[in-house]
Amino acid sequence: MSKADRYNPVEGLCNAIIIRAADDYRKALRDLKANPRNQAAIQMRDEVERFMRSKWYAVLTDVDGEFLLRKLKEEVK
Repeated sequence: MSKADRYNPVEGLCNAIIIRAADDYRKALRDLKANPRNQAAIQMRDEVERFMRSKWYAVLTDVDGEFLLRKLKEEVK
């Protein structure tokens, strides 16, 4: 089996999108913990939550968005 057979670039891109959203969410939650009125953090948190509950998210991954949001919130507590 060649390296090209083992790596799926589409799957890699999908994973990168999810990872970026998770990183953005963690940062937004940390920023909100420090300053609950941070409008940029509120907007980012809300955008990521909408994304992880969207049909587009479901196309990218089989990981339940609600589950991932809960785990990310637990991480930042």
